[in-house]
Amino acid sequence: MYHRFEENKYPSTNIKLEIFKKHINLIKDNNLDFYNPGEFTKSFNKVKMQKKILLTVDDAFISFYEKAWPILKRDKIPFILFVSTETVGNKGYMNWKQIKEIEKEEFAYIGNHSHSHDYLTKFTFKKFVEDIEKSIQIFNSKLGYNPSFFSYPFGEYNLEQKNFISKNFRFAFGQHSGVIDLNKDAYELPRFPINEKYGEIKRFKEVISYLPLQYKIVKPENKFMNEENNPPKMIIEFFEDQKNLENINCFSNEGSKWQKTNIVLTKNVLYIRFSEKFSGRRGRINCSLKDKEGWRFAGFQFVQN
Repeated sequence: MYHRFEENKYPSTNIKLEIFKKHINLIKDNNLDFYNPGEFTKSFNKVKMQKKILLTVDDAFISFYEKAWPILKRDKIPFILFVSTETVGNKGYMNWKQIKEIEKEEFAYIGNHSHSHDYLTKFTFKKFVEDIEKSIQIFNSKLGYNPSFFSYPFGEYNLEQKNFISKNFRFAFGQHSGVIDLNKDAYELPRFPINEKYGEIKRFKEVISYLPLQYKIVKPENKFMNEENNPPKMIIEFFEDQKNLENINCFSNEGSKWQKTNIVLTKNVLYIRFSEKFSGRRGRINCSLKDKEGWRFAGFQFVQN
């Protein structure tokens, strides 16, 4: 997941163009194919024997159009560009003419990123619905359709909001790190955020080498926390024949810093015992294990207002 390109005064959402070019070359050099988003609707629930890389870009900043788009267009590299309808045409953002220019290419897909790009979990459900329905109306007016893909602003949502999104879109992406496989929730798809800090070459090599850490169920289903359920009582149920679960480790940003999290594995169920409350807006948990095929990785995010 990328945002800005060569906007160096915004390091938390920016990637330098030369580093982005190196990312593209690393993917090619590792003989990895790029994933065409059109394949989601055809084969999401099918076993995939080959790893592929999906590029996504949030917010439709003008720097994407000016810097990254020429590279992707030249090589016909597939991607999803997530657009918040309220900002289109504003200073620093793409306009509808530019979005339509991109959208006409068969390898380029547009996604819905809400209307306001606000912290939507602060909204009443009625206001949330109004925001999403306004974005749908504008997409229908400008493009003739509402995109199949949705991206939660800041990766934040509660269960009621997720259920509404599931009735209006085919797939939805968060901002929790992880690898997509056929067992992942189609409305909680993970992405690895890439910026100046987390886009450096050593980490990027690790990211594209990860394998999916598959699981059957994650509880609680509602990823929204309040005073009563912070920290959440988190359980991950794996499949009965899953191997190497004894090698799993989890880390979280509970409290105010990243630390190893207490876990208890009983057969194929992992109980995650947080010792402190999450102090920021977003509580993040990353779990990984190493087996003979490589490192398997899955991330989760909880949010509070």
